[in-house]
Amino acid sequence: SYFSVWFGLIVFTCMVLYLTCTVLITEWRTKYRREMNSEDNKAKSRAVDSLLNFETVKVYGAEEYEVRCFQEAILRHQHCEWKSSASLALLNQTQNIIIGSGLLAGSLLCAHSVSQGKLQVGDYVLFGTYIIQLYTPLNWFGTYYRLIQSSFVDMENMLALFTEQREVSLKYTCQSKFRMDLVILQVGPSGSGKSSILRLLFRFYDPQRGSIRIDGQDISKVRQSSLRSHIGVVPQDTVLFNDTIGNNILYGRISASREEVERAAVAADIHSRILELPQGYDTDVGERGLKLSGGEKQRVAIARTILKEPRIILLDEATSSLDTQTEQNIQASLTEVCSNRTTIVVAHRLSTIIGADQILVIHNGAIAERGRNELLYGEEQPCDRIVPAALGRERRPKTIHHLIDTVM
Repeated sequence: SYFSVWFGLIVFTCMVLYLTCTVLITEWRTKYRREMNSEDNKAKSRAVDSLLNFETVKVYGAEEYEVRCFQEAILRHQHCEWKSSASLALLNQTQNIIIGSGLLAGSLLCAHSVSQGKLQVGDYVLFGTYIIQLYTPLNWFGTYYRLIQSSFVDMENMLALFTEQREVSLKYTCQSKFRMDLVILQVGPSGSGKSSILRLLFRFYDPQRGSIRIDGQDISKVRQSSLRSHIGVVPQDTVLFNDTIGNNILYGRISASREEVERAAVAADIHSRILELPQGYDTDVGERGLKLSGGEKQRVAIARTILKEPRIILLDEATSSLDTQTEQNIQASLTEVCSNRTTIVVAHRLSTIIGADQILVIHNGAIAERGRNELLYGEEQPCDRIVPAALGRERRPKTIHHLIDTVM
């Protein structure tokens, strides 16, 4: 005996309906999954922000406000999670109904054929076996398709990191040449490009036109690891790892000994402070160094750079978070460390400006004026319109002391 064409039509119809409904409903419910992930990220970000900025929360007495905001974020996430779960239940029920309907229709047709004598009872059992063998892999298809689709939605935030931004550029018109072993100071208004020039030197990004050369060698042709091994950076915003103070300093040169780490800490004027801590150099600094003050974090960063012993040192407001006495102690150490090394400094402190061998006035990514301290003296220089704007004065200061007073 043979199964009629109606059995094939039932099976084919069920397969098409199953695949179509699986794809359409899965695509439809991705918006709920995406919304759930978004609210989950917002709730976690709210919690992390509140914990990291707990001092600000306490200062303004906003504990209840933060708790209320976190509760609202959790409720929004739960609501989105409920919609995602409900849409998943709808998908599963639709799949079960289609498979069940196909099995029921085929079984009724088979039973009718047996009653008419067209098929035997064994054919009824055979049909049930065939249909189950067919629907089992079909069910696995629905499961894996849904899991893959959900995984891609969950990965969207990570995949966003690989987004390529086209035609984004920084425009600088700088042409300058420095002799080695000098201390070069960059001054200028905020956003003029001082820190960005340091990043170009460190090859966080390469210039699209022109070149930066060290010892006559284009740094874009040099391996980044080789270039960066000879450059030390003390950034404006110091970031420490959630590790011990000793290991954070050791990060400057992993192969350094404990004695070298301590000498670098002494040079950065933080050794005595470290010894006052319960576990000394083995004390954890906490997430992003929250257990240390701003000045202590900056001194750890300076010690890290001192330990590296680079040929070129880049200081981006390296002493901005230090008190006057500590700054004087560190300036003496930095003077010794920077000797026989090229040092490029972004700073406004009086001690730093006076000690500079050359001063560059940066405006809109260009060097507006350069020279020694006498650059800031005299009348009607090219940057007469730039320096007052950066310093908030109507006229250009006549002495370097007046310049520092206005900056500080």
